[in-house]
Amino acid sequence: MAKKGKILVVDDNQGIRSALNILLPAHFAQVELIPSPKTLVTTMENFHPDVVLLDMNFNTDINSGNEGLYWTREIKKMFPSVQVALFTAYADIALAVEGMKRGAFDFIVKPWDNEKLISTLKAAYEAVPREKSATSGAASGETGAGMYWGTGQEMNHILRTVGKIAPTDATILITGENGTGKDVLAREIHSRSTRRNRDMVCVDAGAITETLFESELFGHVRGAFTDAHSDHVGKFEQANGGTLFLDEIGNIPLHLQAKLLRVLQNRTVSRVGSEKQIPVDIRLICATNMDLEKMVDEGRFREDLYYRINTMHIALPPLRERPDDILPLAERFLAMYSEKYHRPVQSIAPEAASLLQSHSWSGNIRELQNTIEKAVILSEGAVLTAGDLSLDRKQVQKSAPRQTLDESEARTIREAMARCKGNLTLVARELGISRPTLYSKLKKYDI
Repeated sequence: MAKKGKILVVDDNQGIRSALNILLPAHFAQVELIPSPKTLVTTMENFHPDVVLLDMNFNTDINSGNEGLYWTREIKKMFPSVQVALFTAYADIALAVEGMKRGAFDFIVKPWDNEKLISTLKAAYEAVPREKSATSGAASGETGAGMYWGTGQEMNHILRTVGKIAPTDATILITGENGTGKDVLAREIHSRSTRRNRDMVCVDAGAITETLFESELFGHVRGAFTDAHSDHVGKFEQANGGTLFLDEIGNIPLHLQAKLLRVLQNRTVSRVGSEKQIPVDIRLICATNMDLEKMVDEGRFREDLYYRINTMHIALPPLRERPDDILPLAERFLAMYSEKYHRPVQSIAPEAASLLQSHSWSGNIRELQNTIEKAVILSEGAVLTAGDLSLDRKQVQKSAPRQTLDESEARTIREAMARCKGNLTLVARELGISRPTLYSKLKKYDI
């Protein structure tokens, strides 16, 4: 019988997360585990769980359960179709009743009984309204606020590139600073691909411990190691027929890169504890904020793996290089969070707009999004003011001379020449122009 349901576990105990990471995948289609509610909302938006197994205490000095109650209410407010099961070491009936009042589906006491835990989570999954299931967004390729391409030449070039490569199965490497939207771009590519009706499985490669790397990606069989009480399907098998997104691939240790390369070359996985080769049909998208070419030169990243994942390369520019896109992005986030939090704010005051445009945005689009979200929550009127923005006025972007169109075009061509190592055929193909046009521009810009 096919496994169903996507479970998100939020618990600060590493031992508990490790145990559940072995137990739950044997019973549910996908399982995600995070150590604190700090990234809960972002994870909910990206992972689209059906059920959240939520610990009630995340501060070792405070055991009131108030954190669990607060986040139960917030989850039900923002994601009403998601079911919440509370997880606590304190069998407090009054606390359980309060949790139910705030929308929790059930209450599980630690240490738990495996059968009771699984039956409770399955019952919670069955209680999810199917027409409003949190997984429907992932299946339909929705990407939250959507991909905003901007008005600049560089983003227009990326848009054209995505239009050409998304329908193919070409492996893609997305690079860019933290917060530039690499994961959003990956989802956009998946949503435009021929695999859009299948799952896109996301893996934060930098967050997987070395000891669990093979088990997490390739799976394991029962008895492969201590506590391996059942078979576990790895991320490659979960993504079979769909897209596998390996984020932060530059963080994978060198000795584990060879194992990843072997799977990518053979397109088969062997679960830990088994010699059976299982074919996998995936479209691979990787992302990193690191300079992989430099890492290759320094011997910290395998050259053969680099070329394997770099069939097509998309470099996302930082927000500071896209000043004309700051306000349009801010307005999109304003509309999104005004609706989400039922706030009346509808526009941005001139002083606030000026402050947004002058800010350095070292955290890029993610920082801008978080800033607008907080501002919407704090706002009291129909207009977002400078006072609503939690921005350090000292962090003003140093003004740089605005590039002319010719200067921008010349820079784009030089960067393409560098990426393609001077191969004019590849440069012309990447830029979407003919070779004669490329020759003309090389002569024009003395490149």
